Amino acid sequence: MSPESLPFDPSAEATRATEAILADTLRGSARGVVVDSPPGAGKSTLVVRAALELADAGRPLMIVAQTNAQVDDLVLRIAEKQPELAVGRLHSSDADPYDKALDDLEQVRKSAKAGDLVGLPVVVSTAAKWAHVKNVEPWAHAIVDEAYQMRSDALLAVAGLFERALFVGDPGQLDPFSVVGAEQWAGLSYDPSASAVSTLLAHNPELPQHRLPVSWRLPASAAPLVSDAFYPYTPFRSGTGHGDRRLSFGVPSDGSAPDRVLDEAAESGWGLLELPARHTPRTDPEAVHAVALVVRRLLDRGGASVSERSPDPAPLTPDRVAVGTAHRDQAAAVRAALADLGVTGVTVDTANRLQGREYDVTVVLHPLSGRPDATAFHLETGRLCVLASRHRHACIVVCRAGVTALLDEHPSTEPVQLGVTVKFPDGWEANHAVLSHLAEHRVSWAP
Repeated sequence: MSPESLPFDPSAEATRATEAILADTLRGSARGVVVDSPPGAGKSTLVVRAALELADAGRPLMIVAQTNAQVDDLVLRIAEKQPELAVGRLHSSDADPYDKALDDLEQVRKSAKAGDLVGLPVVVSTAAKWAHVKNVEPWAHAIVDEAYQMRSDALLAVAGLFERALFVGDPGQLDPFSVVGAEQWAGLSYDPSASAVSTLLAHNPELPQHRLPVSWRLPASAAPLVSDAFYPYTPFRSGTGHGDRRLSFGVPSDGSAPDRVLDEAAESGWGLLELPARHTPRTDPEAVHAVALVVRRLLDRGGASVSERSPDPAPLTPDRVAVGTAHRDQAAAVRAALADLGVTGVTVDTANRLQGREYDVTVVLHPLSGRPDATAFHLETGRLCVLASRHRHACIVVCRAGVTALLDEHPSTEPVQLGVTVKFPDGWEANHAVLSHLAEHRVSWAP
């Protein structure tokens, strides 16, 4: 029997990929190893395991993450996996520089000075803090987490601190953020606004590259769409099959459009609540109210989920629900609408701030809903990818009709720049792919 005809074993495939990554990291000769990870593929688990194996091999390790929340999460994960391992948390001099949960861990040493942490097996901090570290012996190894969200100038600022590095990140998420225009560097190999990984590979194309082939977050209903729409060259599969996860409600539908779209999402994993076509303010009151009402009904109907994590139904509590938007003012409007409906405890945030997070059910206000134009910001593939890939069970999208026509009427007008790698798929194509799929799960509503 050929390998192609064998049934797909997600655990075996993930294990095989992880072993190859660790082999190149621990025993390879390349100065860098790059790992592409789709949403929910166990990126943090890989980072923690690699950290523990490097520490066990006696190689001093520094870990670079992009935010303080990511740093604290990694420190807590490492401490949980290996309570005897001494870990350094290099932090800023701010008043509240780290998660106070770290104070309960005796093996975690915290300091604003790198010199106080030299000699520890593992030291973790943000890229911004590492950039200020001077006059220390280079670490034998580094792990750069969320490497695709790190700008290349930030990598240059810390590159002298380590001899070899493992770069782990998700190429489908949002590009690095910059408050300064970088058009003058576009197409150059040293563009400081480019991601650390793209610049690294532009100068070192021979570095080993791996990918994690399985998403343990996305259900079987979501992985094919997200893979095809956002990861055409690095496809992945769901770690679960159809029927392994179920979402049900204890209270039957009242026949309203919000309830019908919830039933559709529980059955198929996707739901589109489509409002009438109209150009609206960014904080479209009808769309915002629709989002809040879907969340209210989701909680009122006593949702429960069954998954591979537990055979017993787990109640769908507010902390397992998230609302995603493109803009902060939209998120603020949704929070206010939820408060008016008496809903608390639900995460409401922009795509940028939802990156890396996981929920059972998500409700998304489509970035192009009600817009008269399709700008580069709203078409960015990473934004839609983040919003469509946070859920373990179901994703409900609220959107006004007419977005497909909007896309057709507004082809890309971004200038073509020589030397710049064209991002594929582009936002136009990814949006069409997602909307085409959502159309099969549409519930129309004229409130």
